[in-house]
Amino acid sequence: MMRTKILFQERPKLRESILLEGLPGIGFVANILALHLIAQLKAKVLCSLRSPYFQNLAIVGEKGELYFPSATLRYVSMKNLERDLLILHGSTQPLSPYGQYEFCSTVLDVAEEFGCRLVLCAGGLPVEGVPESPKVYCAATSPILLMRLRELGIETFQGRIHGAAGLLMGLAGLRGIDGVCLLAETPGFFPDPSAAMAVLKVVNAFLNLNVSCEGLEYAAKKIKEMLFERAEATEGREEVGSYV
Repeated sequence: MMRTKILFQERPKLRESILLEGLPGIGFVANILALHLIAQLKAKVLCSLRSPYFQNLAIVGEKGELYFPSATLRYVSMKNLERDLLILHGSTQPLSPYGQYEFCSTVLDVAEEFGCRLVLCAGGLPVEGVPESPKVYCAATSPILLMRLRELGIETFQGRIHGAAGLLMGLAGLRGIDGVCLLAETPGFFPDPSAAMAVLKVVNAFLNLNVSCEGLEYAAKKIKEMLFERAEATEGREEVGSYV
């Protein structure tokens, strides 16, 4: 059976780490958030992940360089906190249900190795129109976490959370790891920095961070450029943004 390949670059000692999921989905909310946190916190590469269940394509750049669908786990040592941060960022999600389970389980295996005790997922919640101030909804694996989020003014979400945003949280709960998912309102048809900003404000409050929102537009721009390149490479045949 084919499995995700892990290529480590470092093996740091981390303190009860928090895993933040940042894969593409509706509105690319988590993707923008992760890219912004990586830049703002100067996150270092822990390992890269190559899944046989990612999209079966390669993208050729202007100078002939090849880019393959991939994901990375990066880490940040948070000196002002008692816990360190792992950030999962990637250009795609696995395309099959089995691939989703295999990839997410592999990510959690690595996260557990580095002391992960909380998984924080993000995503977009489709709405009609463009909200002036996107609301954020939450789901969690424990009543205590939900109570903390409600104290921040976040309403609970009822319904289905597809893709890695739901699966990572659910599988984490089965391993005895706390899980939280934050969903921001978004039209969902384009990379949405406003929705990502709404989630970032909650993440700042929930984790006691102080990450600036400046630069989120740049992160969204970079993701748009990547999408245009990929669309050209696949001649418009690819579907993007199909996961929450």
